[in-house]
Amino acid sequence: MGITGTLFGWAFGDPAREHESAYVKNLQAEALANARETAKAKGVSVVADSQVFTVLSADDSLVELDNAPGKLVVRCTVHVEGPGAEKLRAEGPMNG
Repeated sequence: MGITGTLFGWAFGDPAREHESAYVKNLQAEALANARETAKAKGVSVVADSQVFTVLSADDSLVELDNAPGKLVVRCTVHVEGPGAEKLRAEGPMNG
């Protein structure tokens, strides 16, 4: 693996189902798919098994979620590689 960067992927869900393991795993898969789509659009690829998931809900987070659809947010952070990957950094709510 050469020089890598990082990107976020996102998925949004129903906070009432936050404690359903299968439901959250599905949201994690959606967030990873979103990260892969973003990587492809930027001309890089996701490093295998580099994903890290964060689950945020309005009830247990200091993060402002008023604009998040469903108010349950799953963020997937991945490492990416390829031309220009070193310039990509997942920061704040965006991919920089």
